[in-house]
Amino acid sequence: MKTSRIAQQYYVDKKELESYIVENGLKHSAGLMGFDLDDSYNVDEVVASFKQHKDQKIAAAKAEQEARAQFEAEKQKAMASMLITSGFNFDGYTITKYSGYISGDDVVEIPRGTKGAIFNTATKVGDALSNALVQIRRNALRELKEAAFALGCNAVVGVDFDYITLDPQTSNGALSVQNERTVYLPYVFCVTANGNAVVIEKDE
Repeated sequence: MKTSRIAQQYYVDKKELESYIVENGLKHSAGLMGFDLDDSYNVDEVVASFKQHKDQKIAAAKAEQEARAQFEAEKQKAMASMLITSGFNFDGYTITKYSGYISGDDVVEIPRGTKGAIFNTATKVGDALSNALVQIRRNALRELKEAAFALGCNAVVGVDFDYITLDPQTSNGALSVQNERTVYLPYVFCVTANGNAVVIEKDE
């Protein structure tokens, strides 16, 4: 029986049914208009098995999605309560495990001003960096916490920041021998948050 007819008669998706037939090794022939299921099969039983299989896949996908959402919620809760310090201990807590050095990074590009014969653009690098610095530092800390969480830790000690500045260079690129252009590369600022991931327990 042709799968197009089965799909129409039993209100199922033809492509999904054909995928099921292939996955389960059911005898069939393939043509330009679709599959033709071998007549040795009971179509009612095949469709019932297909629907059950589809329901199981939907249930499994839903369970996986719920588990992922629960994990993400637990992760966000753990990161929100995670303690960090530039020192090496927390008052009222005891460090029970050291898991080693971790880091988190973020980078931002800030265009520089250009000067040409016709168009000029001005960039206040100090203001732009000041506005971006808070965000990239926050992003670096978030990566640091994620690294600690991945190690099963709930705190980070010895936290500090490293800053890297790459000064822009002017690149002369040629579109052609007769037509040259100047490329003004941006300022690049990078921040790295460093620390040691630890497990802490509240003192009794």
